[in-house]
Amino acid sequence: MKSTVAEALQKLDGSDGALFVKLMEHGSMSVEIYRPVETDRQTPHLQDELYVVISGTGYFMNNGEYSPFGPGDILFVPAGAEHRFENFSEDFAAWVIFYGPEGGEERRQA
Repeated sequence: MKSTVAEALQKLDGSDGALFVKLMEHGSMSVEIYRPVETDRQTPHLQDELYVVISGTGYFMNNGEYSPFGPGDILFVPAGAEHRFENFSEDFAAWVIFYGPEGGEERRQA
């Protein structure tokens, strides 16, 4: 399985205004491309997830904590956490990787 950014954005552009498109799945893992417009209205998800920023800048709110983001950054969100992208540039797009069981993976003690 393979998807390039260009192929993923082309599928997204052809999806009648969708903000994300699922590109691949294997077991519990799925990969999407995500590109909100003006406002990120997503709600908490059932699985753990990773965002890999493709393009754009802004701020990411994860469980009440804010951090700036830019191209190449990777952001982890545990299952069930409130999160969203804020004040993002018009060119913002990200890979989203969902994985693991509903409720998230068990956290191990260090």
